[in-house]
Amino acid sequence: MSPTAKPKGDASKIPAAANPLADEPTKIASNINYHANFSPHFSPFKFEPEQAYYATAESVRDRLIQQWNETYLHFHKKNPKQTYYLSMEYLQGRALTNAIGNLNLQSAYAEALNKLGHELEAITEQEKDAALGNGGLGRLASCFLDSMATLNLPAWGYGLRYRYGLFKQRIAKDGQEETAEDWLEKFSPWEVVRHDVVYPVRFFGHVQVNPDGSRKWVEGEILQALAYDVPIPGYKTKNTISLRLWEAKASSQDFNLFQFNDGQYEPAAQLHSRAQQICAVLYPGDATEEGKLLRLKQQFFLCSASLQDIIFRFKERKQGAQLKWSEFPTKVAVQMNDTHPTLAIPELMRLLLDEEGLGWDEAWDVTTRTVAYTNHTVLPEALEKWSQTVMWKLLPRHMEIIQEIDKRFIDMVRATRTDLESKIPGMCVLDNNPQKPVVRMANLCVVSAHTVNGVAELHSDILKNELFADYVSIWPSKFQNKTNGITPRRWLKFCSPELSNIITKWLKTDEWATNLDLLVGLRKLADDAKLQEEWASAKMANKKRLAQYVEHVTGVKVDPNSLFDIQVKRIHEYKRQLLNILGAIYRYKKLKEMSPEERKKATPRTVMLGGKAFATYTNAKRIVKLVNDVGAVVNTDPEVNSYLKVVFVPNYNVSVAELLIPGSELSQHISTAGMEASGTSNMKFSLNGCLIIGTLDGANVEIREEIGQENFFLFGATADEVPKLRKDRENGLFKPDPRFEEAKKFIRSGAFGSYDYNPLLESLEGNSGFGRADYFLVGHDFAGYLDAQARVDEAYKDRKKWLKMSILSTAGSGKFSSDRTIAQYAKEIWKIEECRVP
Repeated sequence: MSPTAKPKGDASKIPAAANPLADEPTKIASNINYHANFSPHFSPFKFEPEQAYYATAESVRDRLIQQWNETYLHFHKKNPKQTYYLSMEYLQGRALTNAIGNLNLQSAYAEALNKLGHELEAITEQEKDAALGNGGLGRLASCFLDSMATLNLPAWGYGLRYRYGLFKQRIAKDGQEETAEDWLEKFSPWEVVRHDVVYPVRFFGHVQVNPDGSRKWVEGEILQALAYDVPIPGYKTKNTISLRLWEAKASSQDFNLFQFNDGQYEPAAQLHSRAQQICAVLYPGDATEEGKLLRLKQQFFLCSASLQDIIFRFKERKQGAQLKWSEFPTKVAVQMNDTHPTLAIPELMRLLLDEEGLGWDEAWDVTTRTVAYTNHTVLPEALEKWSQTVMWKLLPRHMEIIQEIDKRFIDMVRATRTDLESKIPGMCVLDNNPQKPVVRMANLCVVSAHTVNGVAELHSDILKNELFADYVSIWPSKFQNKTNGITPRRWLKFCSPELSNIITKWLKTDEWATNLDLLVGLRKLADDAKLQEEWASAKMANKKRLAQYVEHVTGVKVDPNSLFDIQVKRIHEYKRQLLNILGAIYRYKKLKEMSPEERKKATPRTVMLGGKAFATYTNAKRIVKLVNDVGAVVNTDPEVNSYLKVVFVPNYNVSVAELLIPGSELSQHISTAGMEASGTSNMKFSLNGCLIIGTLDGANVEIREEIGQENFFLFGATADEVPKLRKDRENGLFKPDPRFEEAKKFIRSGAFGSYDYNPLLESLEGNSGFGRADYFLVGHDFAGYLDAQARVDEAYKDRKKWLKMSILSTAGSGKFSSDRTIAQYAKEIWKIEECRVP
């Protein structure tokens, strides 16, 4: 439907009839009306956008459930090897546009809603983003599910059903404020609760030794894990797979009626309230002992419920045939997305040893052939280490198993590799430092998994040569690289229809949506004046849409003719939003010093930042506050504000990204080299014809290779230079660029208000000391950053050159499809094959 066409329909004239598999607009409209009347969630006689959204979602879900059931049945019949992807996060985004896009029913649904007096765009706006993730880790997991379904692979996702997500971000006068996400305030029409899929999950208790020497974990508290399934449709295929989310529940027996009637209301429902805590929040604060315990409970809850389910399904598929546990790894692959699901290792061992009666060697053989581990970080604070005291308290049987794994690993190293004797303290799983004994989760993963992979070439090299070098010398073939990717459906075809249509028209095919390498065909067309013209108009449509959104959420009017420069990601010192805002501050100061004539020669620019700072991460929150304070001054300065605007876009999530990324022309991926494992937003920006200013970090390295170095604005120290630069800094050898000092001094002058930014600026100063000495090298890279931004200003003035670079950026993005990534995982790690529903 064209944006100007107004709906002419009337819901009262459309019969309410069930047509679950309709693909023709009139019948779809009937099916939507049927759900409005017979699956009602609101009082009758209302058919406003909100009601229309829920009815539309349920109408789409009818078809998905049909495809889902066929997929389940087909997998059951064929009994292929299947992959189970365990992740603490899934950042799904809205499901409606994605589902009707993958089902190829956009125009049919647009027309159906038109007949009912609604516009598809207004209806999709009613959907709240599922608050099941935070950053790149969760978004990657969601792209992976989309690709698994599209490639017809027998694979499933497992996660937790967080009620309040991470948090909803508001920007107030004191900076970021956090409130609970309300995505489940009403309900989610996409999930199907499976009342028949429930598993017990135990915490605390003790280990009982039986007369025959076998061991069993007993007593403690037991909660129930209840499954909610979310359908994940593939693109233009019948295969529809599952994201199974667990919710924690306590049973009615755990409600003490006697206590309740005695007026002891809270103690009476104690276990119920503990169950609710488990799936309340993603990454609850872990500064307290209780917080640490809750995070560990969450991780174990995910692992235990998922593995019980996987084992149940393995046995179910045997149907009377003799159960051979040695066959388990030929039917099951478990992928641990980062260290959060590490407890899958001792839990699978426990289930095999204690519940299924296997001996250690057999159970270990099954486990190590089943589990694989993806590492997502080299940051020490993100490589999880759990207190042994907390683990013994919560999971006594698992600690026994981990102890045994560690002991056998050490024995193996001593027996076969005497040269590594001195390295054992750093390689073993248990760090028994008497001050702070911990379990090193990454070490446990590396020792136990059959494959360990990094997520970009640079990152995997750092893992092999530095972080895990000693393990590589024992198991050289265990380590692989799988460069991340993104789904081109959500991140181009659906979020930027104007640009997609142009690509399809010029390539004379829409096959690029499932074969992204076809984009390379744009290379030979990049100089075509007609294509450049159409490309520019598509980019402008996206910029105008974004400008409208920015004004709506921030009240700031931005000029679509200015250069849109965007950095959106988690706020973290290593991602260096601080470098970005210091650059904008320096630009503002220089513009102020120019004469009106000189200003006219400047490239007008709108700098946008977005992202959430973790609630307890003080410096990250100071950066958010600084960006907003700078914006408040710059955007109201009449001398400068037609040449520079600075905007913080609040509550960054997938739906916001779907507006920001297509509307962006320059994107900043400026982490300190060697810190970012991969990054995936850089891939989304490139795919949408946005140019990158960045360091040689993560996947930037490969993006620059693919799109051509002349189309990438590079600056900054390289990963191998970073350690020496830090050392020099410690020894007082750093000579700051005068422009860096000028920018800091300008903040300290009070130009952006009275807030005390000294603690933030001091983190960039001094030669050593905690929270000082500019660990992330903002000062070192500042001069190169300003020079690279000057090159951007010049390039943007040459419209033809910029458009050509933009087209070449899209043309070089073929490698970064999650379809390619997942095909590699399937072949090289999971050993699973296509199982297409006929």
